[in-house]
Amino acid sequence: MNSPDPEKGTPISVVIRKRLKDARKRFHANDNISDFIEPDELGLLLDEVESKMKGVLESLVIDTVSDHNTNDTARRVAKMYLHEVFGGRYRAQPPITEFPNVEHLSELMIVGPITVRSACSHHFCPVIGKVWIGVMPNEHTNVIGLSKYARLADWIMSRPQIQEEAVVQLADLIQEKTQPDGLAVVMSATHYCMSWRGVKDMDSRMINSVMRGAFLKDANLRREFLSLIPREV
Repeated sequence: MNSPDPEKGTPISVVIRKRLKDARKRFHANDNISDFIEPDELGLLLDEVESKMKGVLESLVIDTVSDHNTNDTARRVAKMYLHEVFGGRYRAQPPITEFPNVEHLSELMIVGPITVRSACSHHFCPVIGKVWIGVMPNEHTNVIGLSKYARLADWIMSRPQIQEEAVVQLADLIQEKTQPDGLAVVMSATHYCMSWRGVKDMDSRMINSVMRGAFLKDANLRREFLSLIPREV
């Protein structure tokens, strides 16, 4: 990849977008595009987002010059989007240490609740909830550390998402990393696009699941997994 020539004045977002299009790679809100951003370009992208955010504040008729509370809001928001709430788009997948299943473990394993934080891709409002992951390993399954499930979940969720797609992305990633006989993912979350705006219903939650392999075929295994998840779900 070639870095842009600052003399040409081409916005870095245009440069990155061109790379993606040339490679025929999708760059939807919940896609990771880190492979198409060089290390020194993230700072340039931060500057560009800050500049655009200043324009948004101006259009909202907010005096960021005289108002001490919003002097640096554009920069703070740019950092929040690129490094935190949407960081899963711009940083590479976290390293995952995998171990062979030496003891040939073949019993149900459940990890959770993992707290997850995302944002609705429709309104950029917070989505906050819990995830439970069930794994039915086999002798060929790769064993990964418990904390790694949380890291993978955070990497997937730290993007503009809709919950139905987010759990499928997470399931696909864990399936690829562990190759189990069965995989189950359940997510329960509050959507602030529903509680903070719109109907402003503070009590509604969305719950959905993905069942793969043995969990899909074996009703008893599926019931066992669901029975072991706290009823607060």
